[in-house]
Amino acid sequence: MTAVAAVPTTSESRSPQQVWQRIRGLLLALLILVIAGVTLAAVRSGGQHGRLDPRSADPSGSRAVAELLKDRGVSVEVATTLDKATGAVGPDTTLLVAGPNVLTAHQQRRLHTATAGSTGRTVLVAPGSPSVARLAPGVRPEAHGPVTARPPRCELPAARTAGTTNMGGIHYATDARRTTACYPDNGLASLLVLPGQTAGDTVLLGSPDFLYNDRLDQQGNASLGLQLLGSRPHLVWYLPSLDDPSAAEGGAAGRDENSDGGTEGESGFLALIPSGWLWGTLQLALAAVLAAVWRARRFGPLVTEHLPVAIRASESAEGRARLYRKADARDRAAAELRSATRNRISPLLGVSPRDADSRTVLLPAVATRLSNPGSDLGELLFGPAPSDDAALVLLTDQLDALEREVRTS
Repeated sequence: MTAVAAVPTTSESRSPQQVWQRIRGLLLALLILVIAGVTLAAVRSGGQHGRLDPRSADPSGSRAVAELLKDRGVSVEVATTLDKATGAVGPDTTLLVAGPNVLTAHQQRRLHTATAGSTGRTVLVAPGSPSVARLAPGVRPEAHGPVTARPPRCELPAARTAGTTNMGGIHYATDARRTTACYPDNGLASLLVLPGQTAGDTVLLGSPDFLYNDRLDQQGNASLGLQLLGSRPHLVWYLPSLDDPSAAEGGAAGRDENSDGGTEGESGFLALIPSGWLWGTLQLALAAVLAAVWRARRFGPLVTEHLPVAIRASESAEGRARLYRKADARDRAAAELRSATRNRISPLLGVSPRDADSRTVLLPAVATRLSNPGSDLGELLFGPAPSDDAALVLLTDQLDALEREVRTS
């Protein structure tokens, strides 16, 4: 078994200073990105509480109608958990559920159980399938339509007083008796009132647009909103949140059941993502594709190019030597010198190139060609790295002398 020359340990590993010089640009860019993100979030966070939030003054918020209700003596309380919302159900309370589709199946059943026997009012904002089947049994969402100015065309006093209102969205149908269907489109109601078993009722809204700040002053939107939400002295504005502990109740079956093939669950989750993030993600994906096309390699025939200058071998060797010296890589320089010497003298000794790095093959062949093999050939051709520059120069001279003797022997 032939012994192969060991690969010397390199001294080219980067020092902490070199590592810092290489990554400081990336760290600076990352720091700027974090600072810009925090600054942008801090600037834009004031007063933004999301869509249909009674605390938000944004165009899609509902702070205006909440303030008008307070001026008329209606207390407005925000609930973000199911326990708080169901605990406030009572004859003097209107419960507005802003996002019924976000609730799990277990939460929807609990909510329906709490409100079914109540003498208060429950307002469900745009419940879709299958949420409407659990929250308002007997009602079916049939179609979607645009939100436009529509006349009430029903006998509901609040709707007749408000008159034309911006309604639309989901259209509902039901076979239940004593229901009131308003703002119809092709015979389907976009506002449906279901009387309860007692004095309470449930109101289904196909769209919440007439409650937004930027639409409240249009048509009869304000009148309809104040009458629907101000019929009781207390209004509980339920904004379902993903960190509600009740969302984890009911197990995975409840969550899977609510997904119904993924349509409602995904739409509820995507509805929580601001539209700007979706457009930003799309733009980043497009930029990534363009960058991939730009940097992609084009495979084709090789093209011979004429170099602008011809570099002599001695200049190339001196350049590498300067790099080794700058990196203090004496071990790498010594390894290159020994390897080059072994490769040059092995054909002269009748040793095959693949055995040039074998101590057991090369050293006996060298010893037979020297007149005085007293020096330690193994130390010279396979020894450790020199300890300083003087030792490296001495090694170079010894290798040069050995090669000359082999050539002249």
